[in-house]
Amino acid sequence: MMREDSSLTPEEVANILKISKLTVYEMVKRGELPAYRIGRKIRIEQKDIEAYIRQGKKSNMAETGATMPSDLQPPRQEYPFNAPGLVICGQDLILDILCRHLETHPQGCRAFRHNAGSFAGLLQLYHGNADMAGIHLWDSDKDIYNIPYVRRIVPGIPTVIIHLAMRQQGFYVSQGNPLDIKGWEDLARPELRFINREPGCGTRVLLDEHLYQMKLNRHEINGYEKESTSHQAMASAVARGDADFALGNEKAAMMVRGIEFIPLQKERYELVLRKEDLHKPEFQAVMEILASTAFRSELAGLGDYVLDETGKIVAET
Repeated sequence: MMREDSSLTPEEVANILKISKLTVYEMVKRGELPAYRIGRKIRIEQKDIEAYIRQGKKSNMAETGATMPSDLQPPRQEYPFNAPGLVICGQDLILDILCRHLETHPQGCRAFRHNAGSFAGLLQLYHGNADMAGIHLWDSDKDIYNIPYVRRIVPGIPTVIIHLAMRQQGFYVSQGNPLDIKGWEDLARPELRFINREPGCGTRVLLDEHLYQMKLNRHEINGYEKESTSHQAMASAVARGDADFALGNEKAAMMVRGIEFIPLQKERYELVLRKEDLHKPEFQAVMEILASTAFRSELAGLGDYVLDETGKIVAET
């Protein structure tokens, strides 16, 4: 039962919905829960929580841009009041599709996406504010992905790393590549205007690791300090002429007109979760989804992803 006082704190809402406080803030930010401020404090009305429970969580279809006739959509589950919810951090479309499948799986649950980069996602996992984190962090010393970073950023907590897909990272350039940009060495050309990703995301780590290998001072790159928070935004900046090139995944190049993609490095995009959670029904549902033909077929239809190892546990740390 909810208390008679109609004003609830984010902590109280988190306890009612059996989710993390971080998820409550994300729901408010996305407009899923109306809220108001008293000074610096956020308050949420009891009636709005009740309305949210009645309506169920909004479909992720709008986020992914996908559409499906209503008669072909799988039936959405009606969750009990205390149904569990998983917070999944990461920025790839794969995670949006995973969330949608999770919400219709017989053993699934509500799924809440937190659009955080690889470092931020691992930190949320470490602090207990997230259940899973999608990451793509390259270690140039060992030429491997993710494992060294998980050991450093989530110390003392046994984790499982599950492979999602191989992706291609490369440069976005204008159609026809008029400036003849070919590879990492072009970062040193002072006349070229670069646009960067924010610190802590996998793409920024990839860039900085290559700069370290090349012994190239990052401050000498024209535009290194100019940052954007998504692959699509960077590709769009290049298409508009605000930058000459940028580093990102191939998917965004397919989505933005006037962009050509120069492949540079294949990367592993993987999912990290606490090992102690793996036996729980909702996490077993995730494993079943990743192994399913329906999930893989949907990803294959999007292009850019190599799915040979999807769903495979590649490491335990």
